[in-house]
Amino acid sequence: MKNRIEREPRWIKPALITVTLAFLAVFVFIPLATIFKEALANGITTYFAALKEPDVFASIKLTLLTALICVPVNTVFGVLMAWALTKFNFRFKNVLTTMIEIPFAISPVIAGLLFIFLFGSFGWFGSWLLEHNLKIVFAVPGIILATAFVTFPFVAKELIPLMRELGRDDEEAAMTLGARGPSIFFRITLPNIKWGLLYGIVLTNARAMGEFGAVAVVSGSIRGVTTTMPLYIDILYGEYMFNAAFAVASLLTLLALVTLLVKTVVERIIAEQRKRAQV
Repeated sequence: MKNRIEREPRWIKPALITVTLAFLAVFVFIPLATIFKEALANGITTYFAALKEPDVFASIKLTLLTALICVPVNTVFGVLMAWALTKFNFRFKNVLTTMIEIPFAISPVIAGLLFIFLFGSFGWFGSWLLEHNLKIVFAVPGIILATAFVTFPFVAKELIPLMRELGRDDEEAAMTLGARGPSIFFRITLPNIKWGLLYGIVLTNARAMGEFGAVAVVSGSIRGVTTTMPLYIDILYGEYMFNAAFAVASLLTLLALVTLLVKTVVERIIAEQRKRAQV
């Protein structure tokens, strides 16, 4: 008796596609279209006039400054962490690997409160900071610290499985030929992980620019001083300045879409390299 090949009913494929498109339309396409529609509701002139406001420019500047500081710092940290966890064996290695997950496990609001308890006026280091006229919370340093905390796992999380898969053979071979630390990293390790590293950087940048919870707690939302773009959007919306809120939101959305485009390109490059490696 011949084996019968069971096939899926013909209606399953179009049904799944229809449900997927409907879901994306409701939760992605329509909200995105609404943002740009509302932003341009009063014309392009009003739109650019809203973006030229000093407070808007200050929020854009602070958002970019935060990303420009946090992304390089977390990139270096992520590379060093991934290298240590995949190339060496030491005590408490599993504990350290688990601790990387902490920013994913706790709420960003709690992360912000941690910095309040550490650096606030009544925090552990509050008295010392006041004596030396240093301000962390409700100031730019607090925003940068909070953003760095919630974004530090991304590069490490991308590199750890990649570097484990690559193993240590190339580095060990280089050491037998006389190569040492920096030379091994820049000539062997870095070329092997460059696309995974770039992918982690893109994710870190996206989260840094869009972070709200942790930053809202430590910033104090001082208008024009400690308001990033997400915070300023919330302020404008709370003041019923809907056109200005949607204008800033559209700009932040464009930055997110550019980040998504870069992420997609990097994913395709990584996939192509893996196919070539398998061949």
